[in-house]
Amino acid sequence: MEFSEACDNFYKELGASKKMVLSTSLNDVVTSRMMSIVVINKKIYFQTDRTFRKYKQLKKNSRVSLCAENIQIEGNCEEVGTPLDNTEFANAYKKYFLSSYTRYSSLKNECLFVVMPTFVEKWVYIDGIPYIEILDMVKKQYELRQYIGV
Repeated sequence: MEFSEACDNFYKELGASKKMVLSTSLNDVVTSRMMSIVVINKKIYFQTDRTFRKYKQLKKNSRVSLCAENIQIEGNCEEVGTPLDNTEFANAYKKYFLSSYTRYSSLKNECLFVVMPTFVEKWVYIDGIPYIEILDMVKKQYELRQYIGV
């Protein structure tokens, strides 16, 4: 399989929305929390409050990790305004996470972040055999490697 096909398959499996664990770090302290994310044009978006610990970590260290089920994503994160400033995000978030949208999206401290994936690792089983699927988004390389375990 070529990179572009594998990349398209990855985003199709990830879907338009998901609850994922977001890990951030600063000064050798790593923290994780569950986040509601939406995917728009192969970018991962989430919103958060400027007073939260993760916000402070993100502003000083843009490298993040996201995880759900068998998918692990590493990427760079950037603040891109407020949730309601981005109509496409606001509409998607409202569609998939109405309760959170209603409660939080219009709050004055709420901000919007986008994650640009740089590396994706996924466990897959083919005929019961475990494989690790790797997408290097920076080098645009795809690898499917059987897990042997020694």
